[in-house]
Amino acid sequence: MPSPRRAAHVAALVLLLTALSPVPAPAGTARGSHRPVPPVTEEKPVVPSEDSSRLAGRRIVYSYPGPTPPPALLRAIREGRAAGVILFGENITSPTQLRAAVEQLRRAAAEAAEPRPLLLMTDQEGGRVRRLPGAPELSARRTGLAADPVGEAARSGVGAARNLAGAGLNVNLAPVLDVYDTPDNFIDHRERSYSQDPSVVGVLGSAFLAAHQGLGVAATAKHFPGLGAAPRDQNTDEGPVTLPVGLDELRARGEEPYRAAVAAGVRLVMASWAVYPALDPARPAGLSPAAIQGELRDRLGFTGVTVTDALEAGALTPYGDTPARAVAAADAGMDLLLCSARDVTQGDEAAAALAAALDSGRLDRSAFLAALHRVDDLRSSLAP
Repeated sequence: MPSPRRAAHVAALVLLLTALSPVPAPAGTARGSHRPVPPVTEEKPVVPSEDSSRLAGRRIVYSYPGPTPPPALLRAIREGRAAGVILFGENITSPTQLRAAVEQLRRAAAEAAEPRPLLLMTDQEGGRVRRLPGAPELSARRTGLAADPVGEAARSGVGAARNLAGAGLNVNLAPVLDVYDTPDNFIDHRERSYSQDPSVVGVLGSAFLAAHQGLGVAATAKHFPGLGAAPRDQNTDEGPVTLPVGLDELRARGEEPYRAAVAAGVRLVMASWAVYPALDPARPAGLSPAAIQGELRDRLGFTGVTVTDALEAGALTPYGDTPARAVAAADAGMDLLLCSARDVTQGDEAAAALAAALDSGRLDRSAFLAALHRVDDLRSSLAP
């Protein structure tokens, strides 16, 4: 049996070793700290709600490759997740084929839980820019130079509307209201401008769209607030374009034809992808609240549907991918997003981004629903 002195030494040694030994930290606590360590969790991607996904899809204009609508597009339409479809030359091989494709699209829309007519659109400006053969055969420039330009513009509007309606389409992405400032510049080179005089452009564009819409085909004034100052080698489809036009000149020339078009009841306005430093030095018009809400809606009083130009345009390269562009455009006040890359996935990505932004609060819900209401009203007013 150990002596009392030895027992005391042993006890002291045990206490010392115990004090020096590491004590296991409680779960969730860092060693050497009394603060809990949050558990490691995997970040889950945000999955938009089903309701938001349907709402977002109803602001998307899809496109597709080749002559036959693909199953993925027909499914999106049946599920009520598409506002419309834009058609290009590659989608059209003959009148019979086009009617069959349009019938497929319309039948899918009729099978949705809440059926609405699709917006079935194309660019049928006249002259060189026509997706369907036939009217209007005169370009805007030749219309402006005709002996009776107002009558010719009205006849072009009637001819274009009858041509599109005969194929089952109900929206024309025309007329162009750009007022060219220099002969043979970007917009004049392809004869897409009626005149250098903004009042003439306003009168002829209004004659075209009024005659057009009188036959039940919605017209689209473009490219707000005007591409008439773009040099010949400046194309927003290919890359960024900045038009350093003073605010007074921009309003007196570029915007003035839209005042006439709004008075004539134009149903849609397409925004330009050019940057106008007088309005917004950082963003193209179609991504700028100052251009869309400030100029087009507040100043000119437009209450119809706004639509973007092609969301895949080269001018938008500095502004992110499809999801980023889609949210920025919606935030600026664009009602419809034109996904025209002939790829259904593009439209799906844009819709998913809108839905996620709506769920997160990035997009204001009341403004989102107001845009949707304008689109739905347009769809309901057109022939199925």
